[in-house]
Amino acid sequence: MTAIAETLTIDHRRCDDIFADAEAAVAKSDWQHGDPVFKEFSQALEHHFEMEESVLFPGFEERTGQTMGPTQMMRQEHIQMRALLGEMGQAVALRDRERYLGLAETLMMIMQQHNMKEEQILYRMIDQAFGDEALGLVERMREI
Repeated sequence: MTAIAETLTIDHRRCDDIFADAEAAVAKSDWQHGDPVFKEFSQALEHHFEMEESVLFPGFEERTGQTMGPTQMMRQEHIQMRALLGEMGQAVALRDRERYLGLAETLMMIMQQHNMKEEQILYRMIDQAFGDEALGLVERMREI
C-alpha cells in the first residue's frame, strides 16, 4: 500500500469500529453508551469526509484536471451518508432503536461500497498521481 491508500484505509477501519460499537449499543437499547458513541462516529466520519473534500479531492483534481470523475461521485456519496447520519441522529434523540438499526444497515451497505471504490481505485490513482509527494498531501490532511 502507499501513503494515501494506507492512511485513509486505516481511517476507514477506525470509523467502522466506532460505527460497530454504536450499533451494538443501540441494538441493546444502551442509550447511555450508544448516544455518545454515535456522536463520536458522526464526528469521525465527518472528519474523514473533510480530509477528502478539502485536501485530497481538490489536490487530485488540480493535479489531473479530472473534476467530474471519481471525486464527484465520492462527494455525492458523502452527501447521501450525511443525510443518513442526520436521520440516525434523530433516531438516537428519540430513542428509536428500530429506526436507527434500519438506517444503520443502509449506511453500512453504502459505506462498504464507497470504501471499496476509494480503497481499490481512487486512493491508488491519487497515490500514483502524487508519487513521492503523497506524504505531503497526507500531512495536510492530518492538519485538519
